[in-house]
Amino acid sequence: MSVRSGARGNILRAACIVAGGALLLTGCTKNSESNAPTVAKVQVSKVDSLASQLPAKVKSAGKLVVGVNVPYSPNEFQDPSTGKIVGFDVDLMNAVASTLGVTADYQQADFEKIIPAIQAGTYDLGMSSFTDNTDREKTVDFVDYFSAGSQWAEQKGQNIDPNNACGKKVAVQRTTVQETDELPAKSKACTDAGKPKIDIVAFDDQSAVANALVLGQVDAFSADSPVTAYAVKQNPDKIQTDGPIFSSAPYGWPVPKGSPLGPVLQAAVQHLMDDGDYKKIADNWGVQQGAITKSVINGAKG
Repeated sequence: MSVRSGARGNILRAACIVAGGALLLTGCTKNSESNAPTVAKVQVSKVDSLASQLPAKVKSAGKLVVGVNVPYSPNEFQDPSTGKIVGFDVDLMNAVASTLGVTADYQQADFEKIIPAIQAGTYDLGMSSFTDNTDREKTVDFVDYFSAGSQWAEQKGQNIDPNNACGKKVAVQRTTVQETDELPAKSKACTDAGKPKIDIVAFDDQSAVANALVLGQVDAFSADSPVTAYAVKQNPDKIQTDGPIFSSAPYGWPVPKGSPLGPVLQAAVQHLMDDGDYKKIADNWGVQQGAITKSVINGAKG
């Protein structure tokens, strides 16, 4: 399965990063916040019948407090010219908030701290390309709004088999499902067959993952499909996608277990799907391949 397990990916800030001391990166990819694209904004109107269903706490505050971890382009990252958090997820959440007659108040946090903070009542919800899976559904509910899989990238001209990368050096973002589930399982298959293990190189920041590949310091990387596509789009002369998207799963916004906020968010995003604004937002960010037509709560595949 793809997507953040306890995290997902990130984007480079102004300078290159030394992540966990694993690799010293001597160059920078174009996968950086300095390349934040200009994306048209979709204006939506308040829907009173939906806004009236908001929990009293949110309604009185006039805002949704959203825990978010950046950077993770093109889904959520920081525009260096304004300091604002931008991206597909951000535009969609802003549209949901407008539909409900409130604003979205984005609070940055370490990815792995977002769900505990939701449980503690610090945030109303999370928005950081979370994969909705059955383990997470034990602690929070998810309002599903997108479908993403894992996809590998490699340097141009290479031909690495993601299902037989034994002995290869493969980068991942730390705490993603690519690090915790996918790569360990593939590495074990290698050693079980008497082949060399996969050398899994984990970084705190997804941009450092892409940077390592661009510089040839790893053989490939695995990340969420929209993140991989964006990295390749930013570095078309250096890297390419490697194999098809696999293990697709829903992205969801985590909310407290049993919270009445979940059904309201689900109804709001479904409204945007039905009237076409959701598709416009996905098209604007080039992530339409993962767009869905029906939002559900807790739609993990098991």
